[in-house]
Amino acid sequence: MTDPEIRDNPDRHQYELPIDGELAVVTYNLSPPNLMITETLVPQRLEGRGIASRLAKHVLADAKARDLLILPVCPFFSAYLQKHPEHADVVHPTYRGILGI
Repeated sequence: MTDPEIRDNPDRHQYELPIDGELAVVTYNLSPPNLMITETLVPQRLEGRGIASRLAKHVLADAKARDLLILPVCPFFSAYLQKHPEHADVVHPTYRGILGI
């Protein structure tokens, strides 16, 4: 299920989550059917609150709903997917092999 507080900003190529006057983002490049995740950025004062994981869950659910395949070039996203292989179905087959999921 997607997180209603997270919005996709296609003009900026990022998913955005505003928290406490700060903005956590996941940047991407969209080339259907592929969604390349390039970076996950959480402001330092918001770190350690599970915000990056919350963003990852949202992006994965949104990609699945839109029939997109994730290309996780972002180190955080790659590590998240290795810890959560249940999301392998939304990951591009080449990256499944690279990540071992």
